[in-house]
Amino acid sequence: MYSRVIEYIQELYGNPDFVGLHEPRFVGNEKKYLNECVDSTFVSSVGKFVDRFEQMVEEYTGCAKAIACVNGTNALHLALLLAGVERGDEVITQPLTFIATANAISYCGAESVFLDVDRDTLGLSPDALKQFLATYADKRGNFVYNKSTGRKIKAVVPMHTFGHAARLDELKAICDEYGLVLIEDAAESLGSFYKGQHTGTIGEIGVLSFNGNKTITTGGGGMLLFRNKEMGVHAKHLTTQAKVPHRWEFVHDEIGYNYRMPNLNAALGCAQMENLPMFLEKKKDLAEKYTYFFETAGIQFLKQPMHSDSNYWLNAVILESSAERDNFLTQTNDRGVMTRPIWRLMNRLPMFQHCQTDSLQNSIWLEERVVNIPSSVRL
Repeated sequence: MYSRVIEYIQELYGNPDFVGLHEPRFVGNEKKYLNECVDSTFVSSVGKFVDRFEQMVEEYTGCAKAIACVNGTNALHLALLLAGVERGDEVITQPLTFIATANAISYCGAESVFLDVDRDTLGLSPDALKQFLATYADKRGNFVYNKSTGRKIKAVVPMHTFGHAARLDELKAICDEYGLVLIEDAAESLGSFYKGQHTGTIGEIGVLSFNGNKTITTGGGGMLLFRNKEMGVHAKHLTTQAKVPHRWEFVHDEIGYNYRMPNLNAALGCAQMENLPMFLEKKKDLAEKYTYFFETAGIQFLKQPMHSDSNYWLNAVILESSAERDNFLTQTNDRGVMTRPIWRLMNRLPMFQHCQTDSLQNSIWLEERVVNIPSSVRL
């Protein structure tokens, strides 16, 4: 049934025996910078490439301060801690996300509240957030409490699914109204903009990921984006075990974390950033080809939502039913074209089944139908 789709994707990528979902591309100065890093002997968290990588991300995204971390998950963990999330608090997020979002909340000892997403963005719905807070929020002084659980609600974490921006201005307005911290899980959206502003720079803190399957990669890595420069400086202090700078003494002034990105990874990141515009251009071209093809094939292709200039990190199709989804997954993977379903909803995983939710109508509908298709940069 899906032979035409499989053959088209194979042709796009030069008819290899296997077409991966999202493979990294190393076509610039990666080896040169890695050799420089090794020759300098500064391969750990101290070295010129870490600072340079942060500066490149600051210039590209327009944030006030960028701090490189070992991976996106611990960057999100630190963002939540900086937002004041403590044990027993609640953080509102979406169930349709990679598990790192919910795991980072758990690392703080906090509880997730899962609210529905919009079908066009696949990100946290402002309508769902507004309705939930109108029903359950109890303002007492400087804090907001959940009437049904008695816990403080501290932060809201939307995720920009597959690089498509959530409705950020509406989410921010609601967070401002209730005094909640907006943290953007922008792990998948480097190169995506919402109304002309880079994702991760509209909330108080944003988080990027540079895992091996992202638009650019450092092997493993993440980045914190700050609107407030002083908060970014504090974050850097925390990622280096909160060590007070001194030529020889080891003095630490608060609980810190070994979250600083190594120079080796940052060297790779600098070379990848140099090619980011080219990668994004080619990904847009691929999305345009997919848009035209799937329209003629009668299959819904997920296009960027209104006000979003998306990086199209992972392309996706929306099928008619869960049965069609499974049929598509079976046929494509059997013939060497890697596809995958969207994530299992977080509230359906055993460790999060107790978490509060709303109806999750859109999330359930999308979980049953969305499939990612090969999205590597075509060279």
